[in-house]
Amino acid sequence: MTPKQYCQQKAAASGSSFYYSFMFLPKKKREAIIALYAFCREVDDVVDECTELKVAQVKLAWWKEEIQNLYKGKPIHPVTKALQPFIHEFSLSEEHFLEIIDGMEMDLNFNRYEDFKQLQLYCYRVASVVGILSAQIFGFNNRKTLKFAHDLGLAFQLTNIIRDVGEDARRNRIYIPLDELARFGVSEEDILRSRESGAVRQLLEFQVERAESHYDRALNELPEEDRKNQRVGLIMAAIYRTLLREIKADGAEKVLNFRTSLGSLRKLSLAFNTWLRNL
Repeated sequence: MTPKQYCQQKAAASGSSFYYSFMFLPKKKREAIIALYAFCREVDDVVDECTELKVAQVKLAWWKEEIQNLYKGKPIHPVTKALQPFIHEFSLSEEHFLEIIDGMEMDLNFNRYEDFKQLQLYCYRVASVVGILSAQIFGFNNRKTLKFAHDLGLAFQLTNIIRDVGEDARRNRIYIPLDELARFGVSEEDILRSRESGAVRQLLEFQVERAESHYDRALNELPEEDRKNQRVGLIMAAIYRTLLREIKADGAEKVLNFRTSLGSLRKLSLAFNTWLRNL
């Protein structure tokens, strides 16, 4: 299996909504974004699949060394080999890759967040940085587009947090800020034991509204001159925002016991229609 094939398989196997948008890119950009996505999957899998803290720490330390190898022109892993042709062509920063790993490391050290400010740092590292790297691959003329990518990444991560509340709770993880739980009269035990209630619904609807505000902010920040280049980001936004609204329509508290998802045909329809609107 070639590095390119390895990344393709890694990305396709994830079943992510992001993957549906990649097919609309020209070949070179598609290969670059799939390699970036495969890297994110690799480091995320370290946290999700390693039950031993020290093993996970060693693996993430290895990935930091491997990023250094990549920028020295000596990558070892199939993912970094696939990334190598693109890091200079698209001006992808070594520091940004290390920030992503730092974000994954936060998952080893934190399973609660005291307030939104603390959560925002995590979201920046695991999502906004990925958004910035993606925007560089897609191409831009106006640097304000990087602000769009930053805020859109934050909106995506907030959507993920809402969708995965129940699954995360079963891993003893609560990403919703603890001060906000207290404000709405929801205890950690309510989340961990999947207790649906009016208070939980109000708490999660508050999270939905915050995510919506970040989608609005991001979309308002995208310069008109870069809309065509950033169509893939707009496709991702259409899919993820539709998912967010489905969660609210179904009753936001249902995420404690049920994972909301969009079918493949619906994702493809959203992707195709968004692409056509931004030709």
